[in-house]
Amino acid sequence: MFRRSVLALLTALAAAGASAPARADAPEHAVLAIPADAILFMAHYVALDLGFFKDAGVDLDSRLIVGMGSMNAVIAGSAEFSYSSGGSLTRAAARGQRLLAIANMNDRHGQQIVLRKELAEAAHFDPNAPLSVRAQVLKGRNIAVDGMGTVVHSFVRVVAKAGGYDPESITVSPMQPADTLAAMDRHAIDGFASAPPWIQTVVANGTAVIVADGIKGDPQELVPIGSVMLVTRPQLCVERKSLCEKMGHVMARAATFVHEHKAETIAVLKKRFPNISDPVLAASYEAVVSMTPTPPVVEADELAHAELMNVEAGFMKPEEKVGHYDGLFTAEYVK
Repeated sequence: MFRRSVLALLTALAAAGASAPARADAPEHAVLAIPADAILFMAHYVALDLGFFKDAGVDLDSRLIVGMGSMNAVIAGSAEFSYSSGGSLTRAAARGQRLLAIANMNDRHGQQIVLRKELAEAAHFDPNAPLSVRAQVLKGRNIAVDGMGTVVHSFVRVVAKAGGYDPESITVSPMQPADTLAAMDRHAIDGFASAPPWIQTVVANGTAVIVADGIKGDPQELVPIGSVMLVTRPQLCVERKSLCEKMGHVMARAATFVHEHKAETIAVLKKRFPNISDPVLAASYEAVVSMTPTPPVVEADELAHAELMNVEAGFMKPEEKVGHYDGLFTAEYVK
């Protein structure tokens, strides 16, 4: 009887230990999906490599899940967070998949379109002309993007609309950056749409010119915009509010850091992109830091412009617009 009592007590203690909550100082685990390997995610690289997540008490598993797959991972529950565009967020909401943006790390589009230099010169391209004029040089061209239906693809279509012609007149070829650069070298494509450092690479080596520049505000009617937004499921911030608070704190800290510590930030980029030249890294840093807000608070007009971009790109019908954005964003965690 004594042995049975002891065994019963030990079993009860073990069960209690198994169901006990984690220590308050134990790091919280989270998976974050990142949709591309690009310097647009500069603040994330800094936060990860310099230990900001660890300092905040987050054990972060950062995974590259290309394109729309990153947001789909959040929707499916296989990732707690993703970096996604406001266009993806509002399009998902219009289709019944409501997510929550808790930070916006880039408040301009961040995408650029380049054309091979010899083609631009043959067309007497004027880089100082209005976008409606510059866009004409892309008509009938073969332009590479990272994927169909992505924010990069939408930028190409919106620029074509700004030029007053059917976006379908541009042939779109989906491929990843390394393949894009090789395709440019062998003249398999006429140009491509992408973000730093890939655009800056071909501009620096003199093989291409920028036709449309989201970093400088093309098109102006879509500024500001939700570009690199930290997105999660709304219920996560109910069930694990401390995790959302920690992630928001990291985003705010990283945004401030990249503004105040240029050399240290470029050093992080150099480790991430060892084959990119120092001048290209410096140009990429300047481009991205110029559209990194501090604090990285999400605003309703950023989502409104992102939704308008969906409509202009033909990815949504006007009647499908969400129209209001309550519950799709919060400023609670980054202030």
